[in-house]
Amino acid sequence: MPLKYSVLPNRGVLKISGEDRVDFLQGLISNDVTKATDTTGIYAAFLTPQGKFLCDFFILASQNDECLLIDMAADALPAFKKKLTMYKLRADVKIEDISEGYDILAAFGDKIKLIPGIYQDPRLEEAGYRLFTAKGQPLADAEEVDFETYDLHRIKLGLGDGARDMIVEKSILLEYGFDELHGVDWDKGCYMGQELTARTKYRALIKKRLVPVEVAGELPESGTEITAGDKTVGEVRSGTDKMALALLKVDALDQELNANGAILRVCLPDWFSLQA
Repeated sequence: MPLKYSVLPNRGVLKISGEDRVDFLQGLISNDVTKATDTTGIYAAFLTPQGKFLCDFFILASQNDECLLIDMAADALPAFKKKLTMYKLRADVKIEDISEGYDILAAFGDKIKLIPGIYQDPRLEEAGYRLFTAKGQPLADAEEVDFETYDLHRIKLGLGDGARDMIVEKSILLEYGFDELHGVDWDKGCYMGQELTARTKYRALIKKRLVPVEVAGELPESGTEITAGDKTVGEVRSGTDKMALALLKVDALDQELNANGAILRVCLPDWFSLQA
């Protein structure tokens, strides 16, 4: 497939600098910050102390600028920045919103050379690449496509968008594939919300999962209830064209599903595991 890219709307960029930047963030998020380089990104989440979702993001470490760059939902950025500032205390850390100078691009199709600012999507190889670029700068030797084209690519792969698919202070990471999609490091030690996340995994407490569904009929709005017979078994999350993501009870994945008159067919991606 020829290389295509889309400028992702509603993304923001947070810059964290200072000598303590890695240690500071390490105790707050679900993944290992030390694994980020200028061409290797990590996917992670910030949780409540009770282990519920607040926001998700991608992190790249800029060696030249001696900072961490965080690609995240623009709407979630102010609250995240405020929380980080609250936890900073005396740490040598500077937290800046630099969104005005950057676009976030997603590229997929042919492989591209990794240079600073360009990295493989850490969730899944098939997802393609993510890029921090100067505002308005196109990706050379690639075809620009609309956001809906990328969104359909994402949904078919079963990749959640935290800002659209997860619910703040309610969602649990492992229901959204964070284990299989490399969003949690189980060996890094304590971080905020770690106890519930670990308990969910080791006690097999996952009762719902986010999965792609093919829609026969009119695409239901996000939040529409999904039924199997006379039972409510989940709800529709983000969608485009004739595909959507749905948060479903695990025991309903093989049942006949209906959402406001539309028939839904579960299309489990290859990476999906009910053992996670």
